[in-house]
Amino acid sequence: MFRAPPGPRPRHHPPRARTHDGAHATTPTPPPSCSEGGFFNAILTFPPDYPQSPPSCRFTSQVWHPNVYKDGRVCISILHTAGDDPHGYEAASERWSPVHTVETIMVSIISMLSSPNDESPANVDAAKEWREDRDGFKKRVGRCVRRSQEDM
Repeated sequence: MFRAPPGPRPRHHPPRARTHDGAHATTPTPPPSCSEGGFFNAILTFPPDYPQSPPSCRFTSQVWHPNVYKDGRVCISILHTAGDDPHGYEAASERWSPVHTVETIMVSIISMLSSPNDESPANVDAAKEWREDRDGFKKRVGRCVRRSQEDM
């Protein structure tokens, strides 16, 4: 049985924020991480053949992170189409499976925010800053955190 780790939980918005093909969520970030204390808004969009195909996730809050494209799209293995990776980077077991739930997706996103993967970045500039200028990276993420708190 899956149990979520202790700490903040994603906050789902009231039903008025739900649509037939998506859901809005606010993703809290736990300590210790560069984005600790942030509350980042995101939209999960579900394809017509869900759960056979994965949803997509896009942050609507500003997020500076190696695994988040500049337009807010999240790049993590759990949201990649099931099967073998054509680039050979991910094992099929790391990719989408219909057994995943919104909760497992959100826990994976929270984990990603806490532990960037700069080996396969969606945002090359953020990955470079993460590797080469950690203080600058933390400062930039801190601005995103403060903005997310102001938007709450």
